[in-house]
Amino acid sequence: MDPSATEAAPHTAATEGAGADTAAADTAAAVLRRLEAAWNAGDGQGFGAPYAADAAFVNIRGEHHRGRDAIAGGHAGIFATIYAGSTNRMELVDARHLADDVIVATSRNTLDVPSGPLAGIHAATSTSVLVRVGETWQIAVTHNTLEATR
Repeated sequence: MDPSATEAAPHTAATEGAGADTAAADTAAAVLRRLEAAWNAGDGQGFGAPYAADAAFVNIRGEHHRGRDAIAGGHAGIFATIYAGSTNRMELVDARHLADDVIVATSRNTLDVPSGPLAGIHAATSTSVLVRVGETWQIAVTHNTLEATR
């Protein structure tokens, strides 16, 4: 993964406006960049890496996956099959601290699948809870919802 992918936060709706929680937005944007880079590289292990060992992930079909290994393995499987060669753009929409060591973040994700039964552009909204563990932030929970239309 490109180390520059975790540097300065992009300009997003979450970092604008009065009362914006820029520390939360910067943290969430860095985590999103890691996920996006891993997705676009087709790297299931890299995609799972930001998740806590006991994390929960609900995918767009409502399936519940438990644990970093299950999340990484599930993504490795889709990167090799239905989403092979796909790219995903993850845009931070909102991020705020719920407590000093807890952030809730919402992103808008645009998936471009080049071929196969799911070829086309798909939009989803994802909400994640990030927790600070020592000096790092991990994803504890993600719920990903496919958008019917945008």
